[in-house]
Amino acid sequence: MEAKASARYAALIRWAEAASEAGHVVPTHQVLEVLAVTRSLEAPEAEHPAVGPWVETIHWIMTQASMGVVDPYSQLPPELAGPGRTPSAPAQDEEDRPGTPGAELPAEGAIGSAILADDGLPDEGIVPSGPAEGGVSDGQPEMLAGSGEDDPAGKVTPARPRLKVPRWEEAAREQTLAAVRKFGDPLRALLERDANEGDTRLLITDLLCEGLGYDKYADLTTEYMVRQDFADYGVRIDRQLVAFIEVKRVSQKLNERHLRQVQMYAVNEGIEWMVLTNGQIWQVYHLTGGLPVVVDLALEVDLLGPEPAESKASRLFYLHHESLKRRQIEEVWRHSAATAPELLLDVILSDSVLDLIRREVKKRTGTATSPDVLRKVIRSDVAQPKLLDRISR
Repeated sequence: MEAKASARYAALIRWAEAASEAGHVVPTHQVLEVLAVTRSLEAPEAEHPAVGPWVETIHWIMTQASMGVVDPYSQLPPELAGPGRTPSAPAQDEEDRPGTPGAELPAEGAIGSAILADDGLPDEGIVPSGPAEGGVSDGQPEMLAGSGEDDPAGKVTPARPRLKVPRWEEAAREQTLAAVRKFGDPLRALLERDANEGDTRLLITDLLCEGLGYDKYADLTTEYMVRQDFADYGVRIDRQLVAFIEVKRVSQKLNERHLRQVQMYAVNEGIEWMVLTNGQIWQVYHLTGGLPVVVDLALEVDLLGPEPAESKASRLFYLHHESLKRRQIEEVWRHSAATAPELLLDVILSDSVLDLIRREVKKRTGTATSPDVLRKVIRSDVAQPKLLDRISR
């Protein structure tokens, strides 16, 4: 499954699990997978009885995921949170109206660029919420007052139930969004005057505390000593060290040398999460121990990038104290790692996939070839050299 189809599928699964927990009948994972891959509600699977009441919701979620929106379920409009009536055959003049459920989704890449850097996800929108807590509904859907509408026959359409995310998550996302908006101008001011690393750290501390919910004294330790060196920040959750943050001056471009520096801290302390930032760019890495250790980029956020503030906040949210406490970022990492370009290239170069390609080439061209020849062509003419270096390590 290609990256954007995977993002659509993950977004649909996120929604389906929440809707199912609220007592609704939803399509099976198999049906949702077909819809995500075909990008159309005209597929035979769309005739599944559980799809009909959710046509508008499914179309909206897939459109948002195709545009690169992270976790579209969390932004689901209230009117799409519950099942509608099974759609009847549309009028001829409405069937092909752009934006209606019967229409094709926008072409890939036609609506802006994907939000995540890799762009698998995640990113940065594929993560299920943690267990219901902190005042969520008790499993009974909340009815939205005033959302019923009168139909032409004079009957009142029942209000649709709204599927709620946990209150802690809603509050954390709002806090993160407010911080993204608040710290944009101060960040630009630091960049314009080429502020030093110390001034950059001051802003980052404020962002961590005001925007991401950390207690300056209980959760953050500056100049955390690791053997004979010092990490800029050690991050604690419930007194347990969970991550290191390495800060560079705001104008400094983050590079491999900086990553190796924070990686050394993590290896020495047995910590799996590493954050590299210059205030503007935030990179979150996961370290898997072993020989050799494996380092994966889980997500990246550019707080001064062109994306909407909501898109930036939806990714930065996974660094929020409450989200990190519930380890939601693990799902972001797993998805990112599963769709990493080097891994996908390694899969493509495997014997089983090359044999499928060989058959398809024979089918399309009538010319027989061999997996070895295909492997050579892909390595020399198709794949990027830097990816080949990664899979050969």
